[in-house]
Amino acid sequence: YLVLIWLFLRNSFRFIAKPCAINLGIQDSGPHRAQPNAILEKVFTSITKSPDGKRLEGLSKQLDWDVRKIQRWFRHRRNQDKPTTLTKFCESMWRFTFYLSIFFYGIRFLWTAPWFWDTRQCWYNYPFQPLTSRLYYYYILELAFYWSLMFSQFTDIKRKDFLIMFVHHLATIGLITFSYMNNMVRVGTLVLCLHDASDFLLEAAKLANYAKYQRLCDAFFMLFGVVFIVTRLGIYPFWILNTTLFESWELIGPYPSWWLFNGLLITLQILHIIWSYLIIRTAYKALVRGKVSKDDRSDVESSSDEEDVTSNSTKGVFSTSSNGSNRINGHMVSGQWTEE
Repeated sequence: YLVLIWLFLRNSFRFIAKPCAINLGIQDSGPHRAQPNAILEKVFTSITKSPDGKRLEGLSKQLDWDVRKIQRWFRHRRNQDKPTTLTKFCESMWRFTFYLSIFFYGIRFLWTAPWFWDTRQCWYNYPFQPLTSRLYYYYILELAFYWSLMFSQFTDIKRKDFLIMFVHHLATIGLITFSYMNNMVRVGTLVLCLHDASDFLLEAAKLANYAKYQRLCDAFFMLFGVVFIVTRLGIYPFWILNTTLFESWELIGPYPSWWLFNGLLITLQILHIIWSYLIIRTAYKALVRGKVSKDDRSDVESSSDEEDVTSNSTKGVFSTSSNGSNRINGHMVSGQWTEE
């Protein structure tokens, strides 16, 4: 039921986020629409959305259009079905609200928990550790939210990182469920809180980007990048994996599910490395060019003639055209960018 509640709240949150977006000057207008053309529309809907060179030449002769004009038509046609900036702003505002709230709830709860300061406490008296109401609600809220992300991923616009995010959601849901069923909730809370530490900063950067507060966007992204790399490549392996791989082995031995549990945790670490690479590449390009270039995961393509010429040389990791969904649903910065 909580999954349905999260999905309902996500859709209802638009009534709060939309007025905020309008006050910031964000209009509910989509990309440039392609001019009506029955022949090209039939090719687009029935054959291919991205015709190759041979088909472009054939269409050019059939319509007596320049090839570049046909390419531009297909680009506009692909883009016109994409979500508007206002829609992406509302989605990012919803995620920002959740991630920020759950992060502070987790920090407040864990600050008084002994295993937050000494990870060996995660395994003392295991598996006979009490499940408090606060710990239970923390777990169940996170689990329901990630299930809602899993379901919404199939209804949202499909991103280039769909498979990576799908694996991420599966691993996260598997870890939360598995750790709950095996009463490994103490170490589970550490994993959850650590991952929530950077997510709200990414969504804040997206919000600033959509509102065209570029300096604020850059600052949030740089802060996000630092926090992400420190937590996912530093704290996670040396704090979380250390206790699940070595301290647990020492204190309670190789319990039957030890290999599966740590396999899922290592899967997350691999994803952390991939995303960290994307973030570092974005930051490098920002330093070289003075701005962040296009998001490799972007769901809206460039449309100007100039972009036709330079698109292959300017792809980075973000652009204003990308969907405000995701986790990492993208990573970004200056000039153009985006996403979870």
